[in-house]
Amino acid sequence: MTYDTDIVKSDAELVDRYGSPLYVYDLERAVAARDDLRASLPEGTAVYFSFKANPHPEIAEALRTGDGSGCKAEISSTGELAAAVAAGFDPLDILYTGPGKTTEEVEAALEAGIRRFSVESVNDLRRVGETAWAQDTIADCLLRVNSAGAGATTSIRMAGASSQFGFDSETLPELMPELRSIRGTRLAGMHLFSLSNAKDEESLIGEFKHTITAAAEVRDTTGLEPELLDIGGGFASPYLSPGERPVYGGLRTALEEILDSHFPGWRKGSPQVACESGRYLVGDCGRLVCTVTNVKESRGGRFIILDAGINTLGGMSGLGRLLPVSVGLDGWERSNGSAGSPETAEWSGASLVGPLCTPGDILGRNVSVPDLHPGDVVTIPNAGAYGMTASLLMFLGRPAPREIIMRGDRVVSASRVLFVRMYA
Repeated sequence: MTYDTDIVKSDAELVDRYGSPLYVYDLERAVAARDDLRASLPEGTAVYFSFKANPHPEIAEALRTGDGSGCKAEISSTGELAAAVAAGFDPLDILYTGPGKTTEEVEAALEAGIRRFSVESVNDLRRVGETAWAQDTIADCLLRVNSAGAGATTSIRMAGASSQFGFDSETLPELMPELRSIRGTRLAGMHLFSLSNAKDEESLIGEFKHTITAAAEVRDTTGLEPELLDIGGGFASPYLSPGERPVYGGLRTALEEILDSHFPGWRKGSPQVACESGRYLVGDCGRLVCTVTNVKESRGGRFIILDAGINTLGGMSGLGRLLPVSVGLDGWERSNGSAGSPETAEWSGASLVGPLCTPGDILGRNVSVPDLHPGDVVTIPNAGAYGMTASLLMFLGRPAPREIIMRGDRVVSASRVLFVRMYA
């Protein structure tokens, strides 16, 4: 559904129109994040949007378009492939990643016109090569490198230990003759991604320094001169609680100095340098709007029960995995339509829980909340990344929330992901 000039003044009005819960995404905020990220990176750096953060095609399309500022696409499944195609990405601007690519997935990607893959093992490279050879084509492959050590000790680690991700860097010199011999492939570069959600700019710069140094060591020990050097991401954004997305004022200069030291030809495109981001690009463009269904006291504890739980919001968070349980509210509206005032409200601690029949359906413990009542509409901010995408959408068969796309205060579209279970 498309609305274009449909203006709304409050989240409660959105709930009245489209139901609850709702994911609301502002395209203008996504574009602002992209422009901020580009300004913090060296000129000419390619930026890949990681679809895993939020594969909504309209968000991806907004990030793709722009006068030379558009993102490319990084995907890891045929579902994300379909979303990227729907968003208008040129297949040649898509990077297919992931440690468990199947022959069928590689076939679909090649048939769609994708020619660039990140490969994580000998078997992965061989599968891509055999599939490309069968289609009478050549796939450009980046070797994902699992470097030894790390530049930062905080945040989510993606390298430096035993892992399903990437070639262990110390094994590559011995493996290179075999890798170069696999037909249907061309070794076109390196892919390193070792950190997610850096603690601060200093940590981010330290990690990039380690990453670029590790890439130079691989080049020197293997003779692989990368045409494309994907140094990953790690750009931070607040998650499910109030806060501002950081702006990295010193990153560009630091990266330029590191690249000049190790890859002096990068300014002329040899190699082409790339970064990737999901969380930073879309994290603060989205919010989850939901409704209080019940308020319950139990043995000295207070529970605010919402119509949105881990089936709707960061299910991996609710299970204590990958993402921390740390939900906060930045707005609410009374069931009578009046807006809550943070300045005059009395706030107290309570558990925010969802509607599911499992004790794991917890969005936050001891969360500071106002005096909420059934029917009140509440807003969870910074839910544009790893919100619904990281949720247990099929659990208990509850309907998926609607997703509302906006530009400022104008509704662009409203849609709902539908799941169909087929029984043999």
